[in-house]
Amino acid sequence: MASRKNSRRAAVPLVVIATAQLMLVLDDSIVNIALPSIQRELKVPATLLPWAVNAYLLAFGALLLLGGRIGDLWGRRRAFQAGIVIFTAASLAGGLASSIEMLIAARAMQGIGAALAAPNALALIATTFAERTLRDKALSLYGAMSGLGIVLGLLLGGVLTDLLGWRWVFFINVPIGLLVLAGTRTLVPAQRRPGRPGALGAVLGTAGMVLLVYAITRFGEHGLADPAAYAIIGTALALLLTFVLTQRTSRNPLVPLGLFKDRGRSSAYLAMLGLAVGPMGTFYIITLYLQEVRGLSPLATGLSWLPFAVGIVLGAGVAPKLLLGIAPRWIAAVGALLGAGGTLWFSRIDVDTPYWSGLAPAMLAIAVGFGLGTIALTQATVYGVAEDRAGIASALLNSAQQLGVALGLAVLAGIAASTTAGSGGTGEQALVQGYSTALLVGACVLLAAALIAVLPLGTRPAVAQDGRKISAR
Repeated sequence: MASRKNSRRAAVPLVVIATAQLMLVLDDSIVNIALPSIQRELKVPATLLPWAVNAYLLAFGALLLLGGRIGDLWGRRRAFQAGIVIFTAASLAGGLASSIEMLIAARAMQGIGAALAAPNALALIATTFAERTLRDKALSLYGAMSGLGIVLGLLLGGVLTDLLGWRWVFFINVPIGLLVLAGTRTLVPAQRRPGRPGALGAVLGTAGMVLLVYAITRFGEHGLADPAAYAIIGTALALLLTFVLTQRTSRNPLVPLGLFKDRGRSSAYLAMLGLAVGPMGTFYIITLYLQEVRGLSPLATGLSWLPFAVGIVLGAGVAPKLLLGIAPRWIAAVGALLGAGGTLWFSRIDVDTPYWSGLAPAMLAIAVGFGLGTIALTQATVYGVAEDRAGIASALLNSAQQLGVALGLAVLAGIAASTTAGSGGTGEQALVQGYSTALLVGACVLLAAALIAVLPLGTRPAVAQDGRKISAR
């Protein structure tokens, strides 16, 4: 009886966190469908158009660490609320934009809001849901939204652009954001710890992440042979190395390095990077295949990915039950292996591969694997961490996932383009050859993620915040 009452009480905060995560991830993909309409109406040069997408990815990925640490120091619920306010206001500005410059600025502001909201939404799960069962359900729903948002972004982007116009891919966030904001009163805030991240660490860490994400987006735009991108990566790595050195002596570190003493948590971050590279890069490649080779419309392409949505729900739904008796490392490894198998299946595509026997099963396998892996790695990261570090621990996981998304898009797209150009073939067959090569690389990345997860992850029992041990067999 008490458990049922607790479940009813948890329903609203659960919906609030899940809806917020869905809204934030949705904007990774929803604008892609509207790009041609945006280009026509605002008369956008081809060189500026990709920044309607990249500005969001850049700000979101680069500022996640700062957003997570701000939540730890100044209040997680307060930081989450501030992020939702910024994101919602920026969405309204994006819908009202009269030039591409205004739209890019609005997208960057959306990214800033997302960087504040996303890591603190994950961290709020630990403080809002005290019961292990409810917390597992919340993590499951959170993980499902991470994958569903990408597919729903394509579907919703196609519907809104076709029926109401491209501006509604931004306006749709306004009522959702306001409802989420109203529901944040049900979230339990963690104890506030006054302080501020060290100024030098904040500057070095943020600058390093900005340059790293920017270099990755340049690879996506200019190919893997772009010398400027390699120079930018070198600068980013130098800044991040300096950042790590300063964190060792800082009184208020942006990233407490003690988080990485736990080998399981460290490998979870690396495994998440690989897990995101594979499915998200594959998602991009197969979406191109469906439109460029099979001639599907954007809306039909989005509908074709419905098996992916089903698989995400299945994987995220079954993972918490499996994690009650099986260590996170095994669940994460199985998830990555399923993803690798699905991606390898995709690499066999041809110009006339049948949908139900050749594409849908691979979509389902990749999605189930991504759902399983995401939940297992989230548990390995969040459970057992000190309360005053939950925000930054969550931010590091979010950062790994966002970097993986950006890397997946850039690297696999670059490999596909360079293979097609060097194949000597023409037309659809040359495109398919490039896609197949890129998908083989994606499968290898997922195999590496499985190996990273299974070796050191969960070598001793993790302890949840309620003091109960989590199996690490």
